[in-house]
Order: sequence, then structure tokens, then C-alpha cells
Amino acid sequence: MTLPGAPRGILVVTGTGTGVGKTVVTAAIAALALARGERVAVVKPAQTGVGDPNGDVPDAETVRRLSGVTDTHELARYPDPLSPEAAARTAGLPPLDMHAAAEYVGELAAARDLVLVEGAGGLLVRYDAAGATIADLAAGLDAPAVVVAAAGLGTLNHTALTCEALAARKVARAGVVVGSWPRRPGLAELTNLADLEVIVGEPLAGVLPEGAGALDRTAFLAAARAGLSSRLGGER
Repeated sequence: MTLPGAPRGILVVTGTGTGVGKTVVTAAIAALALARGERVAVVKPAQTGVGDPNGDVPDAETVRRLSGVTDTHELARYPDPLSPEAAARTAGLPPLDMHAAAEYVGELAAARDLVLVEGAGGLLVRYDAAGATIADLAAGLDAPAVVVAAAGLGTLNHTALTCEALAARKVARAGVVVGSWPRRPGLAELTNLADLEVIVGEPLAGVLPEGAGALDRTAFLAAARAGLSSRLGGER
């Protein structure tokens, strides 16, 4: 059973940049959908920066740990922590085929209630030499996008630019989520909450607490419920 306002179909999770909390937000939406009894899949079209065994944990692994969703798919992996296009070029590996990725996601969606697609870096990060982006994937799939934003200085400009880029490509926006709200917010963070809503022209779709990615699965589900709005399946 789907809650009113909860996402269905394909939902792209993008961000205003790297390190803003896209993976945690993806996991939160996935956890809520799984708790509702939905058939959920999560796709990471291109994972970068996991070449060192002691380096970053792949995003799909983090999603599985936090949400309990095991239907995860990584379509390409590159060792260096660069944009997907640069990482593929540097490693001498073929770039992600965005057309094939769109077909793959579409096939998954035919047998799931929700497919979440998590981008790399910001919205317009390049995936191949032709300049394909996660925005192009969203447009090709006719899928709405959740924008994950930072809390502090710079986020107003970055969020406005990201939302304008989505609108220019006719990609529907499913909401803006602050991916990591600091335990001790300063003046910039506190004023940004209201100012972000002015910029996007609607209430925020969620605010997740700093450190949510370190919670156990039960606590993380509670944080997802409390932090995300009803349009993403939460209770905020």
C-alpha cells in the first residue's frame, strides 16, 4: 500500500554537489518504501573513487546497510574519485552508456514499485565525452528528481542553479532535501532553511540529521520518517 504523496515509479536523486548526502537521502527514501511493503530497487549508474581497498565504501553498500534494500545495482565502477567521465578516461575504461542505463532502469521499473537512481556529484557532472549527465537520464526516463542540498554557506546559489537546470531540461522536481543538518547549526544554516524555501517556491521535502549514515537500521528508519516529508513517504 502506498502512502499519499509517497513516490512511485522512477525517482532520480541528484545533488547540488558532492558530499551533500545523496546516498543517505536515497537510503532514507528506500527504507520508507521498503517499510511500506514496496518492491524497491536502487541503481547507481556510475560509482567512482572505490579503487583503494581502504577507500570509500560503495554507495550501494551503504544503501543496503541503512535501508535493508538488497535489490541494488551498480552499472559501472571506476577507481579514481573523479567525475564519471574523467574517472573512466583516467582508468582507460569505457564510459557509462547512458542509453543502455536508461533501458536498464526502465526494465527494472516494470517489475518494481519504486526504482531510485542515485547520481554522482552534482546534477550536471559529465558521464561521457559527449557530456551526458544524470539530468539527461532523468529527462529520458521522464522521471522526477529529488535535489539534495547542503545546509551551510553557498547552498542558496547552488540550489537555485540546480533547480534552474532541471527546469531548463523539463525535469520535474520532486523536492529539495537538506542532506545533513548539523548538530549545532549556525546563523547561516538557520537562515538558509527559510531562504531555501523561498528559492524553490515550496516547503522543503526533508531535512536529515548529521550522522544519520552512522545509525543502525531501526534508528535510521525512524530518522527517515521524522526527516522526510509526506511527499517522499515520511512524516515531517
